[in-house]
Amino acid sequence: MKFRFGLLPRVVLAIGLGVGCGFFFPEWATRIALTFNDIFGQFLSFVIPLLILGLVAPGIADLGKTAGWLLAVTAALAYAFTLFSGFGTYLVGRAVFPALLEGSQAVLPDDAGAALTPYFTVQMPPLFGVMSALVLAFVLGLGMAYTHSVKLKGVMDEFKGIIERVIGSVIIPLLPFYIFGIFLSMTRSGQVAGVLGVFVKLIAVIFCMTVVLLLVQFSVAGLAARKNPLRMLRTMLAAYVTALGTQSSAATIPVTLAQTLKLGVRPEIASFVVPLCATIHLSGSMMKIVACALAVSMIAGLELPAG
Repeated sequence: MKFRFGLLPRVVLAIGLGVGCGFFFPEWATRIALTFNDIFGQFLSFVIPLLILGLVAPGIADLGKTAGWLLAVTAALAYAFTLFSGFGTYLVGRAVFPALLEGSQAVLPDDAGAALTPYFTVQMPPLFGVMSALVLAFVLGLGMAYTHSVKLKGVMDEFKGIIERVIGSVIIPLLPFYIFGIFLSMTRSGQVAGVLGVFVKLIAVIFCMTVVLLLVQFSVAGLAARKNPLRMLRTMLAAYVTALGTQSSAATIPVTLAQTLKLGVRPEIASFVVPLCATIHLSGSMMKIVACALAVSMIAGLELPAG
């Protein structure tokens, strides 16, 4: 039986190697990795709006006149879970952070490590922003759905094929190297040691809250789809680890989309919902921002009232 080294183990290996190599890599090797990350990051910034446009617009057109209703339901669910995550994190943080963070002090990155820069950069400004791409995708998608435009739909389907080829041939194969560079840079600058030294307990709490939130969300999805939520979570694990490495929902869209299709979600639904929710479903971001802001405020002795 042929062993297949999938994306998830590659991302985990990249994170481990990035942290490990950060302790002994010479400056020139680190700068090579930083140069690759800068170029690939610029490329990601350029491609992501095109990716959203190329996936969402045809997806909306494929859904037909039900797209407007699906958009409203998706947005409502996304913002409801975002608020649920934010308020839940605030309540948990107020209850447990004072004891966990007692006596903690902030640790700043090492200046020498932080000063390392790429050898050169290549500017690739995106043609338009993420929100502009999303609005344009809605306009084109809904327009094609209601006018039954055959020619424009054909063009957008071909554009979608190009985007899918870029995802499969360029972005996904190179993502582990990008993640390696991110953690190499963090370790070299002292951020990994500093963050873990101060916030290791905070990170553990955020992880536990994330697991609870995912179990709630996947249980709801499992009831609706009549599938085992734990199996669904296992399938999506590659996307979550990639998101951990890149710290970007938008950059993780290709992996999220691929894993979502493995769950049996219809391609037109997945192509519509995944890029949309990477932009508007902010449960994870809300949890981390609220928890970290609350923790930093407590360490600094600032009081954050509930209001």
